[in-house]
Amino acid sequence: MSGTPAVWSNWAGNQRSTTALVARPRTVAEVVEAVGAAADAGRTIRAVGSGHSFTGAALTDGHRLDLSDLDTDVTVDTARRLVTVPAGMTLHALNELLATHGLALPNLGDIDAQTVAGALSTGTHGTGARLGCLSTFVTALTLVTGTGEVLHCSADAHRDVFAAARVGLGAVGVLVEVTLRCVDAFVLRAHEQPAALSTVLADLPSLVGEHDHAEFYWFPYTARVQVKTNDRVPADDRPLPRWRGWLDDEFLANSVFAGACRLGRAVPALVPGISAVSARALTERTYTGRSDQVFCTPRRVRFVEMEYALPRAVLPAALDALRRIVDGLPFKVLFPVEVRFTAADDIWLSHGYGRDSVYLAIHQYVGMPFEPYFRAFEEVATELGGRPHWGKLHYRDAASLAPAYPRFADFLAVRDRLDPNRLFTNPYLTRILDA
Repeated sequence: MSGTPAVWSNWAGNQRSTTALVARPRTVAEVVEAVGAAADAGRTIRAVGSGHSFTGAALTDGHRLDLSDLDTDVTVDTARRLVTVPAGMTLHALNELLATHGLALPNLGDIDAQTVAGALSTGTHGTGARLGCLSTFVTALTLVTGTGEVLHCSADAHRDVFAAARVGLGAVGVLVEVTLRCVDAFVLRAHEQPAALSTVLADLPSLVGEHDHAEFYWFPYTARVQVKTNDRVPADDRPLPRWRGWLDDEFLANSVFAGACRLGRAVPALVPGISAVSARALTERTYTGRSDQVFCTPRRVRFVEMEYALPRAVLPAALDALRRIVDGLPFKVLFPVEVRFTAADDIWLSHGYGRDSVYLAIHQYVGMPFEPYFRAFEEVATELGGRPHWGKLHYRDAASLAPAYPRFADFLAVRDRLDPNRLFTNPYLTRILDA
């Protein structure tokens, strides 16, 4: 443990806090000790992952729990396709581990820097009409409660805690170990192409239903989108040349885009033209690769983000409203809007609880105004039955969120039992969970 106050900030730089003490446990017993030490000191304690949430979910002025050194046993059961790992492991490290055993996660988001615990706790998801968020792959988990108890949970043991903790916001305990359902390693064929937004919306059922994974990006101030589909194929027979991967994913998507964003921030009048050029600059390409390497791409241009899960049927209405919002803002929007799809699940605070969803993610380049944009979209999304991503910026509170989640009260009951003294709370959790 370190008793020196330490400053922490997230990846985007929009959230910062100074903690009184940082604990870096190596064992589950040391996690229990750290939780007890915070209780004895009259302090709160929050576990911190890689900082890829845009909200204040990880902030605390009490004790910070860094799980990067936590060393629980790693077990890989290739016959049953199960892997058990420490919750502080990053998704990148997990993907490499699985690859050495001929396994993979069924789905991933577009970055792999998050810790397993952080990704699960906020409802991180990818895209795929028949797949839920990453938390749906969890078959068992171990957590340390606010009373210092170590609970091993699954569909057969502590079922209510299992339903709550798979997307638990760090509010019901500290995740220390997770068992995940995997699949045999697989190859994806990625196809990316520009298209008209109207064409994509007209053919949406086939786009979503006929591909394993589908998403698209709408470029503000244009009627253009970039469509990406990923489908399983038997062989990695069309690998992306290294020069093309560097050109598209590193140079164009990061270096050139960063320069365009800086120019747009300096001269906002140029933004519509920049967006139009961006929409036309992305050309069609098809390639194959190892699943996680196709799913995940580098993200070096800093931004802030809001994302909402909506009933799929309201996507056209949501996009129409969003286009009007963007056109009416007193400032310009530099980032494309990302649209993804997930299947229904039964996890109490999952954005996809009980319904198939479409996700709309809106972004703004760091240093640019964003709150009026985000608030206007949130108003539309809320009216359409939207649920905000727990790790992305939003302005909802408990009174507003409770009607959106049928099992909200059940989650709060588990929280009351496992953390009666609110050791794991912070201002963000107070706002979204305390009426």
